[in-house]
Amino acid sequence: NSRYLANAALEVEIMGRGYAWLDTGTHDSLIQAATFIETLQKRQGLVVACPEEIAFRRHWIDEEQLLQLAKPLAKNAYGQYLLNLPKDRVAWPTR
Repeated sequence: NSRYLANAALEVEIMGRGYAWLDTGTHDSLIQAATFIETLQKRQGLVVACPEEIAFRRHWIDEEQLLQLAKPLAKNAYGQYLLNLPKDRVAWPTR
């Protein structure tokens, strides 16, 4: 980080509520991060860092494209999650 600072190439972004920085540089911290994500997903019923969901909610793909991506996965929980996204009215950041 000090090299980035010395080269005036360091950028900082303050993360607001709802963000978490997970350091996974050690075995223990990797396990802690995995447990955190597992708990979050189970309690909230959401999938963290789901590329298809991000693309759909950002309007990079439409509902038809989302459903085509989900179709081959329909027999598992991830596929079912994708298939249900168009029905979900969860608020999504506009940034």
